[in-house]
Amino acid sequence: MEYRKEELLICAVARLLEGIGHIAVGVASPIPGSASLLVQALSEGRTCVSMLNSRRQYFTNGSTEIFDMAAQGRLDAFFLGGGQIDGQANINLVGVGDYPQQEVRWSGSFGSAFLYFMVPRVILFREEHTTRVMVPKVDFVSAPGTSPPGVHRPGGPHAMVTGRCVFSFDKQRERFRLESVHPGQSVEDVLENTGFEFDLPDHVPTTPEPEPERLALVRGQVARQVAEAYPQFAAEVFGIEAAA
Repeated sequence: MEYRKEELLICAVARLLEGIGHIAVGVASPIPGSASLLVQALSEGRTCVSMLNSRRQYFTNGSTEIFDMAAQGRLDAFFLGGGQIDGQANINLVGVGDYPQQEVRWSGSFGSAFLYFMVPRVILFREEHTTRVMVPKVDFVSAPGTSPPGVHRPGGPHAMVTGRCVFSFDKQRERFRLESVHPGQSVEDVLENTGFEFDLPDHVPTTPEPEPERLALVRGQVARQVAEAYPQFAAEVFGIEAAA
């Protein structure tokens, strides 16, 4: 069965969320948002999804509610990305160069450190997988991947999905482990485009292709739902328009 790269990534992210009770989705997250809605559909409603910019999967008080719920232990999974990500799962959302005189400025950290500390399962998602993004050490730590002993931290990185592969993250060893490479990619491609070291098992499987039943859900129910929050994404990937 033919599928788009976005559909492969949606299904790859969804596999990391199975059995999760409450997933929160922030801004600029059409693929993680679609994956969350897929998990909700597969769970027959047992998984709750709260998504910013959605009137159906909504927060009653916008982004403020995300932080309140995380502090109360009511969020099980969230997504973060970064302009730079390093091998210790530190993320940089501020810019490139020496702070504060940076060559490039991004949108800013916007509470990412708090959510990284408090949400038990944080999935890092960044479609671009090059040495520009996957760096030996981030120029600025917006949110640290790990913390020293004695620091109260119920949350942290669980895995990372990129346009090339899926990594798991070992919090004790503070290292990523390559779990699978996407169809059309190779271990050599991942090594060549990753600026940090990671654990490499003897055998690295190919990321499973989307199952027909999941693909049908993604193109149907999920596409209609995600079109509300991400109309341009839904139009380009699924060819549908948001309902009036």
